[in-house]
Amino acid sequence: MTISPPRRRRHAQLRRRVALAALAAVLGAGSPALADVTGAADVTGVTGVRGPAPAPRAFDTGPAREALQRLLPHHADQFTLVPDPAAGADRFTVSGSAGAITVRGSTGATLLTGVGWYLQHVAGADIGWPGDSIGMLPARLPAVPAPVTRSALVPHRYALNDTDDGYSGAYRTFEQHQRQIDLLALHGINEVFVQAGAEYPYYRALQGFGYSAAELREWIPGPGHQSWWLLQNLSGFGGPVSERLMRERAELGGRIAEQLRGLGMTPVLPGYFGTVPPGFAARNSGARTVAQGDWAGFDRPDWLDPTSPVFGKLAAAYYAEQRAVFGDSGMYRMSPLHEGGTVGTVDVKAAATAVQKALHAAHPGAMWAVLGWQDSPKAELLAGVDTSKMLILDGLSDRYNRLDRETRWGGVPYAMGTIYNFGGHTTIGANTSVWIERFGPWRAKAGSALKGIAYLPEATGTNPAAFDLFTDLAWEPGTIDQRTWFADFAGRRYGRPDKEASAAWEELRAGPYSTSSGLWSESQDSLFTARPGLSAVGAAYWSPKSMRYPADAVRRALDHLLKVDPKLRGSSAYRFDLVDTARQALANHSRVLLPKIKAAYEAKDLTRLRALTAEWADGERRLDAVTGSDPNFLLGDWLAAARSWGADEAEQDRYEYDARSILSVWGRRSTSEGGFLHDYANREWSGLIGELYAPRWAAYFETLEESLVRRAAPREIDWHAFEEDWARRTTRHPSGANGPSGDPYTLAKDIAAALKSWEGGAR
Repeated sequence: MTISPPRRRRHAQLRRRVALAALAAVLGAGSPALADVTGAADVTGVTGVRGPAPAPRAFDTGPAREALQRLLPHHADQFTLVPDPAAGADRFTVSGSAGAITVRGSTGATLLTGVGWYLQHVAGADIGWPGDSIGMLPARLPAVPAPVTRSALVPHRYALNDTDDGYSGAYRTFEQHQRQIDLLALHGINEVFVQAGAEYPYYRALQGFGYSAAELREWIPGPGHQSWWLLQNLSGFGGPVSERLMRERAELGGRIAEQLRGLGMTPVLPGYFGTVPPGFAARNSGARTVAQGDWAGFDRPDWLDPTSPVFGKLAAAYYAEQRAVFGDSGMYRMSPLHEGGTVGTVDVKAAATAVQKALHAAHPGAMWAVLGWQDSPKAELLAGVDTSKMLILDGLSDRYNRLDRETRWGGVPYAMGTIYNFGGHTTIGANTSVWIERFGPWRAKAGSALKGIAYLPEATGTNPAAFDLFTDLAWEPGTIDQRTWFADFAGRRYGRPDKEASAAWEELRAGPYSTSSGLWSESQDSLFTARPGLSAVGAAYWSPKSMRYPADAVRRALDHLLKVDPKLRGSSAYRFDLVDTARQALANHSRVLLPKIKAAYEAKDLTRLRALTAEWADGERRLDAVTGSDPNFLLGDWLAAARSWGADEAEQDRYEYDARSILSVWGRRSTSEGGFLHDYANREWSGLIGELYAPRWAAYFETLEESLVRRAAPREIDWHAFEEDWARRTTRHPSGANGPSGDPYTLAKDIAAALKSWEGGAR
């Protein structure tokens, strides 16, 4: 690939930052080299960092043009992108004749949002996450009937959960992250969490506070588990990590941040709030630390009291190291005392003041973004900060009822968020009707503190309809009509309206995409992926225990998708949706079949038990095959990515274990069992089904047969040992361009036929 001169310069600057940061490790934190890097930090496109915002000026549309070329390689030259910074924040205008579309926008990202609006409302095409229908676009793009201007309804459009890197793939390439940024910009997002390489500032800064490089490499977990280390939940698992890996991840994170700035988006970087390794107080005079206790079977890292004098010094060193590689930002993510933690004698109000003071010393005026989850942020924390410089990312907006965020948080600005995916589950569904019902009224109420949206699934890249609809909330004037929105989505998803596609998405809308609030924001997971047991009600301990919608809605949707016009079946969007819907229909059948197996066992009917467990095994075989036909459901890609970061076989094996373990045992035995995290990140992927889930159920069913034959209690199986054995394997699976196999349509059609046969048998 040819790199343009501006991009070469940016890449050279980034490499220089990393190199000088490494040099400063030798010279010391106060070295001229580090000062040189700090002084050279690129703050292009970042506001609220140093003094008042500059007067509007034209910006470089090059990064937006490059993104457009990636998104629409055959049509990009039909768009003219015009910078319009004077139009005000977050505004675009789309106009033009056939084959000559003009988009004016206030930032590079907003220009892309205008392109996204055009594709959705004029061209009738979808670039989803995942799947697209751009192959159905005409050679000459249609004209815009009349110029259209849209302004964002809220200033903050935030994306990515703290867990996204762990559950979406901590070993992704820059090109994969770049694709993610392109999609986020296309859908109107302007603030994106950047986690890749976040360990490097810790690693560099803490070497100046009494720790050796070797100690820190043991303390820092493998990339797949770093999300929870940054949340102060664990340390050391999945490692040790190599210094080379950390440098390369830091360079990756720097490139991601640079990519965001180039589009006028805010790279949201992790802030420092006091996480330290064991023994910090003994090595640093005047430091006060508080042991944080247990999190799901892990010993949490210690918390350095932010009011102790050492905190300010360490925070300054951290931010200097971070700036050297990642540059500056206007927003930083911190969630002290996430999911528990121990306050000890720390004055939380004073601690919050000290954390924000350290942030503003390094980045004057920067916003502190904190996750609204469980009982966080606490009133004591909010009382200690300048809340005009804080944004609460509400992870519970669509989960519970009778929410009053202004009363709960005292008028602190917040973003309405959704977490409709936990652990990377492949389940379809979201509380989309709740989003529509709440966003407008919450924003319009007297004294509203609603200032944004927060797209927070624990893993991205599933449920493209949910991604599209949630991000539309921030840009569509008036109330969205859910039924109309899904009908329009069906038309653009496959390139043009089709009655069968419309009928399929109406079934999905009324079923899994209209689940209600009260207890859950995610649909149920599959019993095929659950740890075996006759009374199993879900795979992940923390997931819904029963169906959240009528299962036949997905069955009918599958039937309709199979009847879509053959001319519309060639897109990646159709293929993904067909595979995903067939997968979900089959997964829902597991909840019908398991009670029958239980009844047969309890009736001591061995013949019936064998027939039903054979049906179960056939279902798993079909599930493994249909998911193997689409690249978005391949275990092999997940594992190959992890191994690609290792310099030798031993390092490759460590990172593969990091990647496998989070899908299965999650952590050590105490975490898997005592913390109930085994199968938390279950997902129906080809390879994972065939190598872990199916053999696990087969082993269990064998004990039931033995029990009936021998007339004795079933033999017990140490499931953690079973799963740990799988996590330690290094078996290869199909991956890459040649990874998918089989015809998705034929496999999905066979699943529909099998379901009808099984339902007709009604054993």
